[in-house]
Amino acid sequence: MAKKLENLFEKNRAWADSVKTDDPQFFEKLAAQQHPEYLWIGCSDSRVPANQIVGLLPGEVFVHRNVANIVVHTDFNCLTVLQYAVEVLKVKHVIVVGHFGCGGIKAAYESADNGLADNWLRHIKDVQFRYQDELDAISDKEERLARLCELNVQTQVANVCHTTIAQGAWARGQELSVHGWVYSLRDGLLQDLDCSVSSSAQIAEAYRVIS
Repeated sequence: MAKKLENLFEKNRAWADSVKTDDPQFFEKLAAQQHPEYLWIGCSDSRVPANQIVGLLPGEVFVHRNVANIVVHTDFNCLTVLQYAVEVLKVKHVIVVGHFGCGGIKAAYESADNGLADNWLRHIKDVQFRYQDELDAISDKEERLARLCELNVQTQVANVCHTTIAQGAWARGQELSVHGWVYSLRDGLLQDLDCSVSSSAQIAEAYRVIS
């Protein structure tokens, strides 16, 4: 018989009790409706929990996670989350968050045989190829991987902005900004990469949707 992981149920009960102690109506309010202002697109890494990092409660941030926080136009899972967040929840901020020490970044860079995962990691290889000269100029490998992590985040921010979802929101006059951040596992702090976009005018003309 499979183990029922009772310890996790015990932790769940303790957590629910502590939340209700602080706010007896919390779960009733949470069940009624969610009104997050933020969509967090982050890495699947278990060490990067979205809510805890920014000190937000359940219901305050909508979350999509995949290996190496990638946004590509063929990933209908991610695009569905993005569409729901923007068009239904009306989030005001989409935040792509990478993290230093990302296993996906390292695996892509080292070109090892990772089986099926290599098809996904190819998107990181594309970023590496585009910025190969800049990366080759960095002598320290860890610094090189850190820079690749940053470049990957900036690329995914651009990919969000290239979608008809983001551009449709801007065309409607909806308030929406897309941001790129990196999280450090060493000190728990976030870094803004200063690549925020708030209108179609900020993206390359070739990617703009003609309305």
